[in-house]
Amino acid sequence: MAQLITIVGNSGVGKTTFTQQLCQHAPFVTGLEQHAERPFQKLFSFDLEKYALHNQIDYLLLRAEQELAIRKSDSIGVVDGGLDQDFYVFTRGFCNKGYLTESEYQLCERTYKFFREVLPPPDLIIWLTAPLEVIAKRYARRKRDLEIARLEDLRDMEVLLEEWLGGVVSSPVLTIDASADDASYSKSISQAMNRLQSLFI
Repeated sequence: MAQLITIVGNSGVGKTTFTQQLCQHAPFVTGLEQHAERPFQKLFSFDLEKYALHNQIDYLLLRAEQELAIRKSDSIGVVDGGLDQDFYVFTRGFCNKGYLTESEYQLCERTYKFFREVLPPPDLIIWLTAPLEVIAKRYARRKRDLEIARLEDLRDMEVLLEEWLGGVVSSPVLTIDASADDASYSKSISQAMNRLQSLFI
C-alpha cells in the first residue's frame, strides 16, 4: 500500500503551490482540491444553506476516492487539503456558521468516520503556517473564480486547524513556516524532503 502525505493549512497559505512544488522533486501521485470541477461548489457559493450538505458530502467522497486511488498506486501520494481538513475545518466551520444543521453535520461526521475506518490515516501531515495578516494578503491576491471561505473566516479557520492538529495522534505532523513569499518554497521543500526520506526510505 502506497504512503499518503497531506498538505494542510489555512485558505490562502499556499497549499496548492507547495503541493505542486513538492511534486517536482519526486514522482508523487497528486490529489488537488478541484474547486472549479466540483458539481455543487458554485451552487453552494450562491446559496450557502441550501447546498452546504451537498457540497460537503461531495468533497468528503472526493477526498476518500483520492486517498483510495493513491493507496492502490505504486507511488507516494500528496494531497492538497485532504479528507481530514475537509471535515475538521470546513465541515465544522460551516456547522458553526449555520450553513449545516446539527443533523446534517452529524451525517457528514458519520460519512467521515466511515471513510477513516476503512482508509488508514495519512502517513505524514505537513502543516503550512503563517501569521494571519500574511495569509490574508495572499488570500486577497489569489482571485479564484470560486471562493467559499471569506476573508473574515480565516481567523476561525485558524482556530479549527489548531484544535484539530493539536490533538492528532494517528499521524506525524510536520509544521512548516510558510511566512516568506518564496514561490519555489525552496527551503521548506528541502525540509519536507528530508522528513520524507527519514519516514519512507
